[in-house]
Amino acid sequence: MEVILKQDVNKLGYKDEIVKVKDGYANNYLIPQGYAVMATASNRKILAENLKQRAFKEAKIKQEAETYAASLAKIEGLRIGAKASETGKIFGSVNTIQIADAIKAQFDIDVDRKKISIVGDAIKEIGTHKVIVSVYKDIKPEITFEVFAE
Repeated sequence: MEVILKQDVNKLGYKDEIVKVKDGYANNYLIPQGYAVMATASNRKILAENLKQRAFKEAKIKQEAETYAASLAKIEGLRIGAKASETGKIFGSVNTIQIADAIKAQFDIDVDRKKISIVGDAIKEIGTHKVIVSVYKDIKPEITFEVFAE
């Protein structure tokens, strides 16, 4: 019997996938638990329409993410001030909150601090550093910024 999975099932398949299973497994476990529905002609049409709509939404979201990433990639000359010693060591470290605030203040672009990841170790010295902003699945622009002593 062929069934359409409503959610991921371990060692069987992923959501919205049509899989062939034994009749007893489908009738006694998958369908009653709500993990699958029978792959009838009408259910196949519904699945095709859902996949088509999801692909359209996905393309729209990806386009918006690419536009946002392009605006982030244009950021140059980002500067963050920190209190530092004579040797160039920062008292404390520069974190993602300070980076997001600096981007908002200097370029008027909102960036979620949770999507910023620092390249390498923590930023504890004056100089040029890099961060990666996770905008979408595989869209991750890199931003270079300078930390200076206040």
